Amino acid sequence: MSTAYCDLRCLRGHFLYLYLGLLLLLIPGEAYEKLSEDTLKALPRPSQDFDIHTGALFSPILQPRVPGTPGHTAVLEHFATFFRTTLPEWQIDFQNSTSKTPVSHGKDVPFVNFIAYRDPPGTAKGDVGRLTLVAHYDSKLEPEGFIGAIDSAAPCAMIMHAMRSIDSALDKKWAAMEAEGMDLLDEHHGIQVLFLDGEEAFKEWTSTDSLYGARSLAEHWETQMNPAMSTFKTPLSSISLFVLLDLLGAKSPNIQSYYPTTHWAYQSLGALEKRLRSLGHLKSTSTDPWFIDTSKDSHQVMAFGGIQDDHLPFLARGVEILHLIDFAPFKGFPSVWHTADDDAEHLDMDTVKDWSVLMTAFAAEWMELDGFLDHGDKVRREEDLDESEAIRLNKKTEL
Repeated sequence: MSTAYCDLRCLRGHFLYLYLGLLLLLIPGEAYEKLSEDTLKALPRPSQDFDIHTGALFSPILQPRVPGTPGHTAVLEHFATFFRTTLPEWQIDFQNSTSKTPVSHGKDVPFVNFIAYRDPPGTAKGDVGRLTLVAHYDSKLEPEGFIGAIDSAAPCAMIMHAMRSIDSALDKKWAAMEAEGMDLLDEHHGIQVLFLDGEEAFKEWTSTDSLYGARSLAEHWETQMNPAMSTFKTPLSSISLFVLLDLLGAKSPNIQSYYPTTHWAYQSLGALEKRLRSLGHLKSTSTDPWFIDTSKDSHQVMAFGGIQDDHLPFLARGVEILHLIDFAPFKGFPSVWHTADDDAEHLDMDTVKDWSVLMTAFAAEWMELDGFLDHGDKVRREEDLDESEAIRLNKKTEL
């Protein structure tokens, strides 16, 4: 993660796109259907498998994950195992690339992007637009032994929890649609997870020493064509909203809104935080709302700024971006950023778990799952995970 901001050369190409897109996004924002109070109360909170030492979901990510190292491979295997065993209806893919780095002495370093998605049954993937939740999973080379708990092990775990929490509600929704005689081919909402590789610079943040996986995937998806007559020409154009989570897990985060075309979605997250907190479903203590720009309208959101991160190669190709990163005006990033203190012990676990619930709520609202996620859902609360499930989640499998 770099503190540098996009320069005008990066943003001139986006200016017209942003403001034309603003007009188009006013309608989705107004039509956005809110989750009921009962559904919000039903959202499961993380518990045992978020334990930083023994938790089956979270603890395997909390290790150094430098590309090309055993720890990196182990975490990638953990993602694959989680989706294959816990979310078997999801499709899994890997996008591979190699690149030389400033410290690789002329040798190619492998980078692997992890992709998982779920579309309505019977639909062709070129006909489905996907909410896309994104985090990078690699960690910095230095300082030695760097864990990167907020950067970005915790965001990966938050996304995994959210997907597990809504999965059976997707089953219920789509089964109900079929029972009512509705054609699932008309259901154009899918969901996708990207765990991107190589976000961190190996030496010093530059346009070439950073974002290795994001640059490769965005370029690949821009040129990969879906079948003729598909609704979406490329996998890139099928991204309905690219939601990037980064540097999350410290107490009392400050989340700004960076793009006017997605400000309505930012405001929806702010509204969900407020509602969940009023219901007592968020446990962290925070004197101020996390989403500090909710009172602004889209015209007040500056389109010229934006912290350099994995979204940039996608933004440059016209993808709608919602960037969720903890960055406080006049204070900057969390104090542990890029230091040895960015480890599990310095996480605020109530905040980590609250983010997990909030992202579950956002995904459920986007996928129109109100009424399909209840206390009788087959998604069990994590405090009820039994030993056999923990063993299965921790088991390593070949990619």
